[in-house]
Amino acid sequence: MGPLQGMKIIEITGIGPGPFAGMMLADMGAEILRIDRAHQASADLDRARNDYLSRGRRSIAVDLKNPEGIDTVLRLIERADGLFEGFRPGVMERLGLGPDVCLERNPGLVYGRMTGFGQDGPLAHAAGHDINYIALSGALAHIGRKGHPPTPPLNLVGDFGGGGMLLAFGMVCALLERERSGRGQVVDAAMVDGSALLLTILHSAFQSGSWSAERGTNILDSGSHFYDAYETRDGKWISIGSIEPQFYEELLERTGLSEETLPPQMDRSSWESMSERMADVFRTKTRDEWCEIMEGTDVCFAPVLDMGEAPEHPHNKARETFVSPGGRTQAAPAPRFSRTEPKLSLPPPLPGAHTDEALREWGFEADEINRLRSAKAIH
Repeated sequence: MGPLQGMKIIEITGIGPGPFAGMMLADMGAEILRIDRAHQASADLDRARNDYLSRGRRSIAVDLKNPEGIDTVLRLIERADGLFEGFRPGVMERLGLGPDVCLERNPGLVYGRMTGFGQDGPLAHAAGHDINYIALSGALAHIGRKGHPPTPPLNLVGDFGGGGMLLAFGMVCALLERERSGRGQVVDAAMVDGSALLLTILHSAFQSGSWSAERGTNILDSGSHFYDAYETRDGKWISIGSIEPQFYEELLERTGLSEETLPPQMDRSSWESMSERMADVFRTKTRDEWCEIMEGTDVCFAPVLDMGEAPEHPHNKARETFVSPGGRTQAAPAPRFSRTEPKLSLPPPLPGAHTDEALREWGFEADEINRLRSAKAIH
């Protein structure tokens, strides 16, 4: 079930991008064993059940300040294909679980590291969040409308696109390379690097002179009237992406604007006034009425749906883009495969819920497990 079936990976529990990478790997069939800290074994149970980023894996609770707890993790590492963590540089080394120690135990281990600023550089040890990483990479400056402050794009660009997804990709690349070399290595995934990578096409446009550094003045950043979101009569929103001339022509036909004398599409001096004209037109009908007119056409149109509406859209329902195991709606695994179809296997685990079961399967005897519990190394 899933193309990564048979891979055994240890996750040292963190927040945000690390768990997202673990979710992606687990969705693809990897066996992920999550190491939760001992104090998390008494965490808020309802919050744990709704932690969708933790789906698809089992959890053991280990005291990483207990030498026997560290030894337990090292024994698990001997049987693992990979490990990933999301601490600041140096934390895993201080725990006794740094890459040198782990690769000595298991030379074939792929050791993934998820940070904001990376493992080295002047800011490597500084605290930060998504907004700081994408600010430093150059991404945040270009997101927002003209004359307004930069708009944080949730935490999708740094934490998840430039962070967790980059780590998951790096882990799979290193696992593939190990098939040839037989050797593991360290994967240094930094959100600054990843969000900079996501800007590649805009760097091309900027250096060729076709992209302005002034926010909100370009085709894709709300500067143009044919690539934007517009409010409808009922206070909802629709999106338009009519970049190509033939798509723009259809946009004008379906809005009734083709009957007017309009400036050329790429006349930037007219974009602001055309945006106002488009806004006036779209406020004449409800979102559903515009869907009747434009959805499924070459206008490049879609209604702007919120998280409650998106799972109910006919296209998303037909493709089963969302699933609702136990009545808890969430995105289905992606991408899709013709043969090794990924499926959701396990719900989000309660911290420490699988300690005995997982340790037995990873080679620990019952008396060893009892001894570790008595020593408070596991919970």
